[in-house]
Amino acid sequence: MPERYGDKVTTSLAELPKTKTSAIGDHKSPLFELNGDNSLTKTDAVKVDDKIVLKRKLTLMNGVAIIVGTIIGSGIFIAPTGVFFYTGSVGSSLLIWATCGLLSTVGALCYAELGTSITRSGGDYAYLLIAFGPLVGFLRLWIALLIIRPTTQTIVALTFAQYAAKPFFEECEPPENAVKLLAACCLCFLTAVNCLSVKWSMKVQDVFTAGKILALILIIIAGIYQMIIGEANSFDKLWEGNYSVANIGFAFYSGLFAFGGWNYLNFVTEELQDPYRNLPRAIWIAMPVVTGIYVLVNLAYFAVVTKTEMLSSLAVAVTFGNRMFGSFAFMVPIFVALSTFGGVNGVLFTSARLFATGAQEGHLPKFFQLFHIEQQTPIPALIFSCIMSLVMLLTADVYKLINYFSCVLWLSVVASVAGMLWLRKTKPNIPRPIRVHTALPVMFIICCIVLVLMPSLSEPLNLVIGLTITLAGIPFYYVCIAWRNKPRCYGHLSEKLVNLCRALFNTTIIESIESSTD
Repeated sequence: MPERYGDKVTTSLAELPKTKTSAIGDHKSPLFELNGDNSLTKTDAVKVDDKIVLKRKLTLMNGVAIIVGTIIGSGIFIAPTGVFFYTGSVGSSLLIWATCGLLSTVGALCYAELGTSITRSGGDYAYLLIAFGPLVGFLRLWIALLIIRPTTQTIVALTFAQYAAKPFFEECEPPENAVKLLAACCLCFLTAVNCLSVKWSMKVQDVFTAGKILALILIIIAGIYQMIIGEANSFDKLWEGNYSVANIGFAFYSGLFAFGGWNYLNFVTEELQDPYRNLPRAIWIAMPVVTGIYVLVNLAYFAVVTKTEMLSSLAVAVTFGNRMFGSFAFMVPIFVALSTFGGVNGVLFTSARLFATGAQEGHLPKFFQLFHIEQQTPIPALIFSCIMSLVMLLTADVYKLINYFSCVLWLSVVASVAGMLWLRKTKPNIPRPIRVHTALPVMFIICCIVLVLMPSLSEPLNLVIGLTITLAGIPFYYVCIAWRNKPRCYGHLSEKLVNLCRALFNTTIIESIESSTD
């Protein structure tokens, strides 16, 4: 029997219901319904214990595309300058990039254990909810809803707009208002695509992921050619540089920024086919591919761009393109724009599923739980996410907001991995198809804490402000979630909003498969 909190928040999300699966191969209806005799008939809904649940549509390659496409955004085109700025050494820069990939892979493997033992969408939120209770889970959702997801989407969209407009303004920077308008168009267009079809949103993800990998392979080939003809001069005095502890820490921060997104597949686990097998497989495929590409791309940068140019360039890929591609150099900003375009799509897709999971657990208003009856897209959650990002476009210091919460975001990752160790002790009998060696999560936790504390020593205000806004969610939790005897007007308002969304968008309430166990 599942343990439940007030307001129907359950801690038994790790348990899978015993439901009948479909033996039908070619079906056009996206969902199926269980009859009284346990047979399946085609319909627009699957019912498990009288609850409508989502069909798993995401394939293994879709999962790989989500991880690779979300990780490879603007970071690999910008962050190399940051890593080299703090180290001053070509050799140590390459070593830090490889180590960042290794550390991200260790974190991803820990999340593979979490994602296969708790086959629940929501990522960090779901894991903290189960391991440490509803208050901790709500605080993670609180900062994601208000700051982390909207600002991430906004910053990646702004990066897309900046590079997409660059070919039209070769001699100067694109106008700020034009960049913001283009970013808004990007957010609205991709929100519309995600609202219309899961299939089309995954096609966008697959195509743009393939495109950005192709662009990076072209950079690698050009760099190898430069090394073959013997014109790579940056490799003199390979290990000469700055090795202070603080500088190494900041260099790691820049590198790990470019690897952000390795845990995004865990936010949509309930829509992944056979998550027990495909989640770890997607991680094993995606992480070595991204790490290998990142190290080779940096090697190519150093083969072409001088150390002085590396330090003076805000976008080293553009400098690389001007040197190697001649009249086709204008293609590099376009490649960066396409890369970030796919990144926006990945963040939007996973953000809406996170908010839907929060609504299923009673931590967000019910309308976030509405999915289109046929397309299974969370239209209200997607529209809300888009509106929040558009609001962030009007904020002058949107980049400062991300600085405030980068430390908190890493602390939530640390808490999730610590929760994995805690669940081994408190819930030893839940299924664990994957169980990583204890040394890996312990090493990961120590490294992350060190990396969080290092920047905080020089800029403690960022961590203090981030924690303060996070803890400000506590009164909201007790008033909006834990308080059971709310005024009737609250329920009436929620019901009217749900009915309005149902009428406007042809949606229905979707429950979690895992939380449908009685």
